[in-house]
Order: sequence, then structure tokens, then C-alpha cells
Amino acid sequence: MTAAPLLAVDDVHAYYDQSHVVQGVSLTVGAGEIVGLVGRNGAGKTTILKTIMGVVRARRGHIRLAGQDITQMATHDIARAGLTLVPEDRRIFPALTVAENLRVGTLAVGEMRDGRGDGAPPATLEQVFEYFPRLSERLHHTGQHLSGGEQQMLALARGLLAQPRLMLVDELTGGLMPILVESLMEILQRINARGMTVLLVEQDLGVVLDLAHRCYVLDQGRIQFHGTADELRANHAIQQRYLGVS
Repeated sequence: MTAAPLLAVDDVHAYYDQSHVVQGVSLTVGAGEIVGLVGRNGAGKTTILKTIMGVVRARRGHIRLAGQDITQMATHDIARAGLTLVPEDRRIFPALTVAENLRVGTLAVGEMRDGRGDGAPPATLEQVFEYFPRLSERLHHTGQHLSGGEQQMLALARGLLAQPRLMLVDELTGGLMPILVESLMEILQRINARGMTVLLVEQDLGVVLDLAHRCYVLDQGRIQFHGTADELRANHAIQQRYLGVS
């Protein structure tokens, strides 16, 4: 028997006012997977993540986490159920130090563990610094004085310290130099190898093809392709039509 997916999005529709941005999206993420969601700018990728987190409310359809319907739950309750969002703009606190930003990520861990009943041990700073040694060197620097790459590291680290079942990562590599992109990709692979499940929205198709087990292609709020990374890599027609790859 095939195990039920950790995350199941079923025929979800979401709007901004009267603009129908997400139009019947269905996707799944299995425990331990990295699943990529790709598409052009404006396709609705970030809106899907916000809808999963309850920031944008689904008007139709259902979202389930480990079988629990979270569609109409408040965002803070969705976080306690085991989802965390690493947003495109990182949302670190610029006036707080690295240490204080990391502390924010741990505040709800006890509540999340109690709510899930899975007894998952909280992540430790030592584990975070194993992934992101640069952060240990910058503990007393405020967020506003970090580079873009360091801010992305901090956003990922803060998400890990929240002990999620699944991380929603929006634009892991946006605006970063190639050497930092490679570093972050390697770190995400290590995090996944230790059991973290990831739904990754990413503009760079090459990053998704190298990281993801499965991929969805989104265009104008609808899923146009679903398959393995290798299947998407080989499907030049889909790449050209929906991703603008020549």
C-alpha cells in the first residue's frame, strides 16, 4: 500500500480580491521528498505557498497535512501543526541580532510538539551551526548588517529551529552569487538527507532539477506538468512553452 502524502493540496483555488490567481491546483509532497514548483514570474507559485500557510485563504479545495485538514486553520495553528515558510523576502528582523533571530525560531517549538504529539526533539544551535558555520561567526551582528547570502542562511536556520515536518522554501537562490547558490543547494541536500521534507519554489530551473525528486510546472495558476526531475529535464517542449527555456 502506498503511504499517504505528508502534504496534499487538492483542487485549491485562491484569489486576490477578484483576481483568480490559483486555479484548481492539486499537488502532493511525500515524507522525505524535495518537490519543486517552477514557473514564470506571476504564475502563482508564491501564492500557493501562502495559501498552504493560510496567509491567503483558499476559497475552494482542501489542504491536508499528515491527513489533517488545515485549509481553514489560522496561520499560527498551521505552523504548530508542523509547517514553516521560508519566504522570498526572508523576513528576518533587521534590528535583532543573529542570535535573537534564531531565538525567535524556537519560541513555538514546545507548542508545536505538543500539538503534533510526535515527540520530535527540538533542533539545536549546534546542528544549525553545522549547516551554517558563518552564522556562528555573526551571532552578535544585526540582521540589517548581513549580506544577502547570510540573510538567506539565517532564514533557513530559523525555519529549521521551528522543528517543522515540512519546510516551504520560496526562492532559495534569488539574487545570490553562483558560489552562494551552490553552497545553499548543498546545505538543502544535507538537510533533506537527514529527513526534512521540502516544497521548493524556485525561479532557476537548473536548481530545481538538481535538487528535486519530483517537479510541478505552474502556468497562469494551473499545473501544466508533473513528473520526476529527469522527466522534466528531458521534456524540452514543456520547458519552452511554460518556462521560456530556449
